[in-house]
Amino acid sequence: MRFAGINQTWLWRGIVIFPWIVAWVLVILFWLRLDTHDHHHHHEEEATKKPDIETNFIGSWELINNDSGVSAMHVNLMPTNKLIVYDATVYRISRLPYPKGVPCVPFQFNNTNLTLQDCFAHAMEYDIDTNQVRPLKVTVDPWCSSGGLAPDGTLVSTGGWNDGNKTVRYIRDSCSDCDWREHNNIFQEPRWYATQHILANGDFIVIGGRGAFSYEFVPKEGQISQKAYYLPLLYETTDFFAENNLYPFVYLIPDGNIFVFSNYRSILLNPTTNKVVKTFPILLGGSRNYPASGMSALLPIRFDYNNFSVNAIKVEMIVCGGNSPDAFVKALKKEGFLPALQDCARMIITDPNPLWDIEMMPSRRTLGDALNLPNGQILLINGAQNGTGAWWNAEEPNFTPVLYSPDKPKGQRFKGLNPNTIARMYHSSSALLPSGKIWVGGSNPHDTYKDVDKYPTETRVQSFYPPYLDPNLDKFRPLIIQDSSEKKLRYKDKFETHFSIQEGDKLSDDDIKVTMYFPPFTTHGFSMNQRLLVLKSEDIVEVEKGVSYKISSTAPPFAEVAPPGYYLLFVVHRGVPSKGMWVQI
Repeated sequence: MRFAGINQTWLWRGIVIFPWIVAWVLVILFWLRLDTHDHHHHHEEEATKKPDIETNFIGSWELINNDSGVSAMHVNLMPTNKLIVYDATVYRISRLPYPKGVPCVPFQFNNTNLTLQDCFAHAMEYDIDTNQVRPLKVTVDPWCSSGGLAPDGTLVSTGGWNDGNKTVRYIRDSCSDCDWREHNNIFQEPRWYATQHILANGDFIVIGGRGAFSYEFVPKEGQISQKAYYLPLLYETTDFFAENNLYPFVYLIPDGNIFVFSNYRSILLNPTTNKVVKTFPILLGGSRNYPASGMSALLPIRFDYNNFSVNAIKVEMIVCGGNSPDAFVKALKKEGFLPALQDCARMIITDPNPLWDIEMMPSRRTLGDALNLPNGQILLINGAQNGTGAWWNAEEPNFTPVLYSPDKPKGQRFKGLNPNTIARMYHSSSALLPSGKIWVGGSNPHDTYKDVDKYPTETRVQSFYPPYLDPNLDKFRPLIIQDSSEKKLRYKDKFETHFSIQEGDKLSDDDIKVTMYFPPFTTHGFSMNQRLLVLKSEDIVEVEKGVSYKISSTAPPFAEVAPPGYYLLFVVHRGVPSKGMWVQI
């Protein structure tokens, strides 16, 4: 039987299917409404948040040590509030002689049979509380090496030049006479100008180096690396003679893969299967790694939007400055110093279809540092406006630090700060301190220590005060009460931080951010292992009326976003950070 020409089978199918279609349409409409409501609610929250406290203060400089003795080519802040600072034994002199009774180091003069004595320290421990230095003894050359802080607070330093290119060094500065332990011939390939990065299990991967188109894993102390894994990207991005792919920019991302940026190209590498799992768009405009020597940093990784699953965590990085591929060769041949690049490029590594987004810095920069600040801003500091890395290869120091605010609209993110008066060019470095100040040292653009030169070897050390250290902001600055704050953290667990604040207005959850900073190994314009995490924090409780508060935060969810080890934790009140407190996860 037919109903008005309609096939009966199809009629019955329609009767059965129609209610399901209606139900699904209603579900979709409900979720869209909910999602819109959530977005609306989120924007409402954003609208009611008080903005960061603004200041007209553009930073200031202070000379804190007139002669530290060793030029700061490599720097890492330790959990003991000391900096380990070193340069190279190749110079054979520094301005810091070994103390009486410490034996000098014999060496062969220019590959002859003539044996000379090196009686100078090429490494030191710098006390950030007293600005005093203690000489350290490094004997195999760590010149242009890599490094990182292990989970137990040991600095692990890898590679270097000549006799040091397959070396691994260790130092813990937890005692008054701690010194380097050196293990030679550990790697399969030489690691000179390589990048070292910590993995989720607390081990280190070392990627690249001059003439080494591969990576290796740092073995347990005293053991030997079993294998070097060939990485075609490094071979394919080597510019003839100039290279421009040394000290690659390397970051661990939430899925456990390693992001590797080399010269102008980047990939995702799975360190377990040793397979390349993704290739990113080319960054046009020039070369970014040593010796073109651009800068790079991760933007703050945020957990304050309930985004605890691997796929929900956004990781965005920035690459700024550098030079054209032939700048190194031109400088070397005395054909002039090409102008450094002026662009900054951002890319969301975790985006399914990532693209580079370009903007311009206020000035050109090569050989600078990009440091994460505790309040989520990034500081671009040191460097030159023309030329590249290597001795005598740069000109026109870039004296002016620049503050980059990643959350501001494009066109409003850069702010020039108070210029330095000391040239900080090749072999300079900097470090964020627990005080929020920036430690700035180094600059040695020649093949030895020179007292008299257009750019003398710098052993003076400075502090730079970023805008958030404006004295007028002191009343807004939180002070962590360490005795009643938790310092041992476990992944995903909640913990409390106790702090006081002078400014008496009632605080809400939105006024306070809690951030964690991994102290990097900084050399040649790249801060290895550096990351800033913005935690999910809520339930602010007034402990003493108008004076002190406790805030509850959730520790990072897993080790791929926060490798195990020591971090500086900051309480940030509307852009004004406290002093940092050491915590361990």
